[in-house]
This record gives sequence, structure tokens and C-alpha cells, in this order.
Amino acid sequence: MNFENVKDIAYLGPNASFSEMAKDLFCAKYNIKAYPTPMQTIRQVIEYVEDHPETLGVLPVENSIEGTVRETLDTLMHSKNQNIKILSQIIMPIHHCLLARTTEFYSITGGIISHPQALAQCRTFIHDELPRNINIIEATSTAEAAKSLADYNLTYAAIGSEKTAEVYNLNILKYNINDDKSNQTRFILIGDFETEKTGRDRTSIAFATENRPGALMEILNIFYENNINLSYISSRPSKHEFGDYIFIINFDGHIRSKKILNALSLVKEKTTFMKFLGSYEKNVS
Repeated sequence: MNFENVKDIAYLGPNASFSEMAKDLFCAKYNIKAYPTPMQTIRQVIEYVEDHPETLGVLPVENSIEGTVRETLDTLMHSKNQNIKILSQIIMPIHHCLLARTTEFYSITGGIISHPQALAQCRTFIHDELPRNINIIEATSTAEAAKSLADYNLTYAAIGSEKTAEVYNLNILKYNINDDKSNQTRFILIGDFETEKTGRDRTSIAFATENRPGALMEILNIFYENNINLSYISSRPSKHEFGDYIFIINFDGHIRSKKILNALSLVKEKTTFMKFLGSYEKNVS
């Protein structure tokens, strides 16, 4: 992919967020020289990419412990610019730390602040190591949580990375506090660009079917009959009617492959809604 003309690259900020770290990895991989543009929410990142040509976005999409980042998938599925799609992915190890303005771990009795995913990934540490009645406060990102400590007294702490501590001049009270020490998050690069086949590609689509017995099985059989390997399937509420769902699947192959195109044309005939989310190189870390 050629990103020479990219002017901006948006990401879930502020500075020192895990998304910024992922942004740096994408920029290094593709030699992207774009201006970094932090946003406060996932929706803002996607809308910024929609509204600004020659712009890229970086977002978390899946964690090895907590699963999919629902806001990323929901907003991407319903984006107004149908050409915005996933262009690449990286899988990044996530190591959370307990950050504070104080140096005394046992003074953390007031509250703990972080992004909901980070709080969930450190659930055991919070339960076992911190007071039972401690306030749990959600923030839009781990970096925003660290930044917000300036508004609280010294009994409050945040969950974030070592880089977050460095940027916001905080003390690290505990290292690697995530429950699963092999914790990883998959980040995606999005934009209105085309990708080339690499021979090791993954395609993602979202679709809805009629609410009747066997409707989903008919779709899955198309992939089986065409010898296409499915690597992921999940469902999200359609937000139109209770009990109706949109399915998201990942499978091996590229949209420019004749076999994939033929299969997707058959899938489309059996769906009430289908959106191509992107074809991109898999297993990039």
C-alpha cells in the first residue's frame, strides 16, 4: 500500500494511549509521515476518517481476554462512507501498570480510573489487591485516565502503560497487573484505500439474515462448500428490533480473489444486509 499522500492519521488519544503506540507501529511498517491526530472517542476517529480524504485511523478491535471492542465494530459497520475499511492489523502485547501521583501503594483507597477494557483486564488485581469499596471510574482511554489524576487527590490511581507514566509524570506502583500475562490487543488501520493480495490475507464482512430457522447455516455452508476457512464469527444486536442480529465473520482470502468474490455474491443473495469491512494481511505483529 502506498500512503505517501496521507495527511493525517487519527487515533484514540490522548498522548501515550495504547492506540498511539499502535499508530507508531503502523507508521513504521508503512513509512507513514502523516500528522498525528488524537481523538477522544472511537466514533470520532471513524467520523474524522470519513470526513477527511487521504486520512487514516487506528483503533482497537479485539482483546485476547475481553473479546471484541464493540464500539469499533458497531461504528465501522454503520459508517456513512461505505469505502472506509480495514487496511491492516497488528497484534500488540498489553502490559498494564498501576499509576499514581503518590509513591505509596497502600494509600490507594479512593478510586481507580481507566478505560472499561483495561479495568476488565485487571479485574483480579482490583479484587485481590485494592480495597473492596474502592470507586471504579471509567475513562475514554487509559491515557485519559492517567491525565485525569490531576483532578483527584492522592488516594486515586489509574491503569495504564509505562509510556503513560512517563508522559504524565506518574509513579508506577505495580507492574504488569493484567490478569492474563499474555494479554494482547488487535489494532486495525482504517481508511479509504485499496489493499493488494499478499497470499496470506483475511477478509471481514458484516451481514444480517432473515429471522428464520437455518438462515445462518445457509450462509456458513457457502463458505464450507467453497473451501474457505472461517476464523471468527460473532453477533451484535441490529439496534432495529429486539432479537435481530448482525453477524461479523473473518475468513481466509482476499476480496480480489475470484473464489472469494463468487462466494460473497452467493452470500449476498441470502442476506438482508451485507457490508464488506476489509481485506488485509493477517498475522501481522
